Amino acid sequence: MDQIEISAIASAIERDGAEYARLSDRIWDLAELKFEEHHSSALLAERLELSGFDVRRGVAGMETAFVAEAGHGSPIIAFLGEFDALAGMSQKAGVAERLPAAPGGSGHGCGHNLLGVGSLLAATTLARYLADSGLAGTTRYYGCPAEEGGSGKTFLVRAGLFDDVDAALTWHPAPFNAVRSTTNLAIVQHLYRFKGVAAHASNAAHLGRSALDAVELMNVGVNFLREHMPVDCRVHYAITDAGGRAPNVVQAHAEVMYMIRAPEMQQALALAARVEKVARGAAMMTETEVEAVFDTAATNLLPNLTLETAMHEVMVALGPVPFDDADVAAARAIQATFTEEAISSSIRLYQIKDDVFCAVKKDGSDVLHRGLRVFEGKSHFRAGSTDVGDVSWVTPTAQCWAPAWAIGTNPHTWQVVAQGRSGAAHKAMLHAAKALAATGLALARSPELLNAARAEWREMTQGRKHTSPIPDWVKPGVVKRGNVS
Repeated sequence: MDQIEISAIASAIERDGAEYARLSDRIWDLAELKFEEHHSSALLAERLELSGFDVRRGVAGMETAFVAEAGHGSPIIAFLGEFDALAGMSQKAGVAERLPAAPGGSGHGCGHNLLGVGSLLAATTLARYLADSGLAGTTRYYGCPAEEGGSGKTFLVRAGLFDDVDAALTWHPAPFNAVRSTTNLAIVQHLYRFKGVAAHASNAAHLGRSALDAVELMNVGVNFLREHMPVDCRVHYAITDAGGRAPNVVQAHAEVMYMIRAPEMQQALALAARVEKVARGAAMMTETEVEAVFDTAATNLLPNLTLETAMHEVMVALGPVPFDDADVAAARAIQATFTEEAISSSIRLYQIKDDVFCAVKKDGSDVLHRGLRVFEGKSHFRAGSTDVGDVSWVTPTAQCWAPAWAIGTNPHTWQVVAQGRSGAAHKAMLHAAKALAATGLALARSPELLNAARAEWREMTQGRKHTSPIPDWVKPGVVKRGNVS
């Protein structure tokens, strides 16, 4: 892609940067949870309307979901934005110690305040550039709620809102700067609700049927199951209802949530069916009743090396993120809260030492990634899950990562929240916006690039039609009853 156009995109984003940094900070302040992001969603939608986008609110049955569009004709380029926070992650900004701003409150422990605004800035910049240049192309921004445990994008895909999209672009805050091609795990999540019989735990224990015993036996059974499932699958659980706080009462109710991950959705569903059998066995052993309750699901991610290569080339042209001494000092204070193992693990996990611009020392003495990770042209396995996966099954999708956090930072920690309003985070957000907008422009400029990306996507999906992992009868944000098998 032409360096002059990349520079023009970058300059436009820098001019608007301060305004969008303030918007990101405002969403950080709100820290709204899944399907409750009413103010955050409204702020983003209003910003798009001011930029000339037509906005459809409340799409796919989600009050906080929206689709915004500007421009005309093909290609249709989608930018994905998230804005939900995490429960229990409240943390004061800019301090290098665990210090909740509101005890028990929520916080942006995955950086979605940055993600949503960065993608929005990319969308508004590209739309304006296309219009000013007289180029055809439609820019869309998808306001995607509830990435954390709600699978908002999966509902958007189920509603057909991506069916006409030519390509989708997104990013995520991280401790490194890169296009890192990854596969990941499909996920299904459901609850098991056990119903027993209450009784006095000493005088009449024989009359009781303990729902908590059933939960514990289920957990033991699933622990044994782990030995006999594929090695790249994952099963996690949390007891969401222990049946009360009185030990002298046989618990008449108890609930456990299970999150099941596998490389392919069919594998995840098959493993979920085995877990359900363990639950029913636990109910039989305790003479209790159990109900399987569907919660949510998301499909595994399909990488697109064609799009990722194009995005990496843009990031090479952009150069490193321009951190200053103040950014480094703030990140150094955060990094001091990590163990040496955490720092070296971060460098090893993300292969930060393999760098286009600068070498990162293995001892982690570089606290911010001031380079660009090498792109090998192949995909890596990543054990996480995301509802971006469902988007990737219906249109070619690519994402980049930008170094908003000190090296050693792990998602879903107080350190992420503490860095969410930092100067380094703002610079990383603008850098990601530049990469996304310029990649979108490359797609608008080059039908050959788009055709190659779509050809790769068709090859990967050949004979594997995407079916939504969330049944039609499940409504967003509402836990519904029903077997998962």
